[in-house]
Amino acid sequence: MLVKFDSEAGSFSMDGAIAVQLLKAMGHSGTVPSAILAKDIPAAVARLRSAVAATPAAKTSTNSDDKDQKEILVSLRQRAFPLIDLLTRAAETGAEVMWK
Repeated sequence: MLVKFDSEAGSFSMDGAIAVQLLKAMGHSGTVPSAILAKDIPAAVARLRSAVAATPAAKTSTNSDDKDQKEILVSLRQRAFPLIDLLTRAAETGAEVMWK
């Protein structure tokens, strides 16, 4: 499942499981579809940034079968970047953000 975030400030889609994790980290119920009002965005971004900062960074792991092949793990900070960016731009323009 993909979750599409949409606002007058922009839009993007991300994996549903990660989206729900990030929505919960910003203090939302994680319900899809839903929305956040522009006036509530600054507090949500602050909570999301705190949650991301408290998460350990991802590391590269080596596949035990093939030493030349590495699996690159994506950190929560990297996954959260597009959402934080969209929320920040939406707050600056006074726009709400919806997701479905």
